[in-house]
Amino acid sequence: MITPRQALAPPLAGLQIFDAPLLGFGRADDPLFDTFLSPQIIGPHYLTPRQWMPGSVSVVSFFLPFTAAVRHANRQNFSWPALAWLHARIEGQALVTQLARHLCEGLQQRGYTAMIPLLDERFRIDDAPFPGDRQFRFGNTANWSERHAAYVCGLGTFSLSRALITRRGTAGRLGSLLTDAPIEPDERPYRTYDAYCTHCGACVRHCPVGAITLQGGKSNALCGRMVMDTNIAYGDYYGCGKCQVAVPCESAIPGQPTDLLRSAP
Repeated sequence: MITPRQALAPPLAGLQIFDAPLLGFGRADDPLFDTFLSPQIIGPHYLTPRQWMPGSVSVVSFFLPFTAAVRHANRQNFSWPALAWLHARIEGQALVTQLARHLCEGLQQRGYTAMIPLLDERFRIDDAPFPGDRQFRFGNTANWSERHAAYVCGLGTFSLSRALITRRGTAGRLGSLLTDAPIEPDERPYRTYDAYCTHCGACVRHCPVGAITLQGGKSNALCGRMVMDTNIAYGDYYGCGKCQVAVPCESAIPGQPTDLLRSAP
């Protein structure tokens, strides 16, 4: 929840960012992780779970869906992100980190080893340490992907905009950790990487900088420039998220029940 001190505008004080999380579990030695080394997917700089943590057995992935209030706010202007969305991106990510640490500590208290790739000193976005130069922070690929981990753990498949479509949609934040705790992996209820995407083109129409096309998917470079513009405008805040709102996959898998049109509280 956003405090009065954090709020970018007074009405945002008290904003609840997330609804209840989704959890997914996978095997650290799942062969899918090796496929991400392909330059057509992520690239050879990607590190598999066993490279991050030798002896890891399980991957824990979670998705925190944004509340209707956050999503509703970002539907109002398709040329610039809502302040509520910026809070969801920054304070929301801080909460994701807290949750990952909480889960990690819980496993460690039970005698297991656990680690969080995103917080490890080896985490890189391309060849730049994170956090590093802002030119590397936006638009490039990292050596660990929350979306790809979630895909392996059965949480969802990719959209045209490269977001992950979960049963609570794309609008939200992902986190993950690795552990040597033996956890039963979830079944993946899909066979292809984009099984839940209908390629309807709504995200193409909503992108303010034309970074998404039906033929080529998303351009990280164009998307990154938009995000950098918001970072220049707001300093410590950045984001966009127009491809994740007012689309069939905003808050559900397309064709399944959704609260997309529900009024924000």
